[in-house]
Amino acid sequence: MQTINISDFRSHLAHYLKIAQMGESLSISSHGEVLAIISPPNQIKQQAKEALQAIAQQSVIDDVLSPLNETWDAMQ
Repeated sequence: MQTINISDFRSHLAHYLKIAQMGESLSISSHGEVLAIISPPNQIKQQAKEALQAIAQQSVIDDVLSPLNETWDAMQ
């Protein structure tokens, strides 16, 4: 991951966004402190898919039951 100073990032925004679009993550910093991380769009989607797969592996079918004497808003 490349680390870029904020002033350089501002000056060459289109260039760095093109780099991110091509698949590289960028770390934006100011005075040595990381302000943001720019990630390519596909990487974000892949991370979300992986997180959902991890949740799916821990889920159990029919593990949510309705309260005994209450109706849920979704049931109305």
